[in-house]
Amino acid sequence: MAASLPPLNALRAFEAAGRHLSLSRAAEELHVTPAAVSHQIKALEAYLGVALFRRKNRALLLTDAGQACLPGLREGFAQLAGAVESARNQVADRPLTVSVAPSFGAKWLVPRLDQFAAAHPGIDVRLDASTRLADPLREDIDLCIRYGPGDYPGLHVECLMAEVVGPVCSPALLEGPDALRTPADLCHQVLLHVDAPGGDDSVPDWAMWLAAAGVTGCDATRGPRFTMASMAVQVAVAGQGVALAGRALVADDIAAGRLVSPFELNFPTRFCYYVVCSPAAVDQPRIVAFREWLRAEAGG
Repeated sequence: MAASLPPLNALRAFEAAGRHLSLSRAAEELHVTPAAVSHQIKALEAYLGVALFRRKNRALLLTDAGQACLPGLREGFAQLAGAVESARNQVADRPLTVSVAPSFGAKWLVPRLDQFAAAHPGIDVRLDASTRLADPLREDIDLCIRYGPGDYPGLHVECLMAEVVGPVCSPALLEGPDALRTPADLCHQVLLHVDAPGGDDSVPDWAMWLAAAGVTGCDATRGPRFTMASMAVQVAVAGQGVALAGRALVADDIAAGRLVSPFELNFPTRFCYYVVCSPAAVDQPRIVAFREWLRAEAGG
C-alpha cells in the first residue's frame, strides 16, 4: 500500500518556492497569492514536522530538509507531467471515432468530411456506422450523432438539427404522360417505404401522408420496402419511385438537382439529430473542433 502523501497543492507550492527561492515568483507561476503559497508551505511543514525554509537577510533559503526533499519532488513532478503528456498524445494521435447511423453518415456526413479534413489536417476521423446505440461512456467512441428524443442521462447533449419528412422523387417523374402533378397522382407511382426502427411515431408513413393530403382510394402499402432510408433515397434518385425522406438525408440531392420535393406538405418530426459525447471529453480540442464544425455545417 502506498505511503500517505501530503496534499499535492502543498507539494507544488514548496517545489515552486524552492526552485525560485521566492514566494512571489512561485505565486506568479501557480497563479495564486504569495500568502497562499506561504500557507501551503506552513501546512506542509506541519505535516512533515520539519522546517523547509529559513530566512536570512530577507532572502529565502532551503534548510537541510528542504534541500533533501526538493530534487525528488522536481523529478516526481517532471514524471507526472510526462505521464499526462503521454496520455494526451495517445488521445491526439488516434483517430477521432464518431458513431453515426448508416443513412445519416452516407447521405449527410460523409459528403462533408473532406471539408473537415481540409480545415483540421491533424485530426483523422473514423466513422463507426452502425444502427446500434453506441455509448461513449463505455466504448471506444469519442462522439455520437444520434437521431432521437435527446434524453441521454449522464452524457453531454447538443441539438444539431431538427428534421422534417416529405415526398421526394427524381425530376424525371414530373414529366411525361404520367407526370406527378398532384398528390392524387401518387396512386399511379411506385411508393418507396422505409421500415427502419426508430421509435418516432411522428415520422409519417405513406398512409399518414396521403390522408393528410386528402388522397383517398390509394393503396398506401404497395411498393418495395427498405431497412435503411439511404437505400430508398438512392432508388428515388434513380427515378424508380417516390420516397418519404428526411430533409437532412436529401438536402444535397435536392441542391444538386438529383431529387425534387414535388409537394409542400412535410411533417416535422418529434425526434431531432443530437451530438452526444462524454462530459469528461467535451473540452478536448479535437472534439470541440468537430462539434463546432458540425454546427456550422448544420447551419446552427
